[in-house]
Amino acid sequence: MKTPITSLLLLIVLWMSCCASDSNESIQDETQEMEDSTETLQGVASVTDLAVSGEENQYSFNVTIASDDLGCQQYADWWEVIDTNGKLLYRRVLAHSHVNEQPFTRSGGPIALDQNTEVYVRAHMNTTGYGENAFKGSVKNGFTAFNLDIGFAAEVLNEAPLPNGCAF
Repeated sequence: MKTPITSLLLLIVLWMSCCASDSNESIQDETQEMEDSTETLQGVASVTDLAVSGEENQYSFNVTIASDDLGCQQYADWWEVIDTNGKLLYRRVLAHSHVNEQPFTRSGGPIALDQNTEVYVRAHMNTTGYGENAFKGSVKNGFTAFNLDIGFAAEVLNEAPLPNGCAF
């Protein structure tokens, strides 16, 4: 009679160690995913929301940006509107960091834009360049989150207007 009880106890112990091992691996995997995700977000400016108002060729864009601002040494320094061919249509320069205001929204305009023209709205970080989290769409059809290649339209990087220092 001792053999069946011993076998049962042995099975329970094995089962518990199996489950504990899987659980620990799962926790380790989730922790690593969170660390990897955090690493990819560090030092990047991401557009997280967008609202448009106004009339054709005079639109105002309210752009919400999440960025890993640390002060003037690292901050989101502009957001911009570019067409699908990579032409810079508008750039809103940000004069200071937003360390304690995350995410933050800044408006810009008027933007000379036809309601049907499809554009990208992306943000730039003074230390790392463009982030891939952008918005794509048109005023008529609306805008949605879009992963834009960080190298897209890199030639507009030095086009005016550009930041003239950082206030704080």
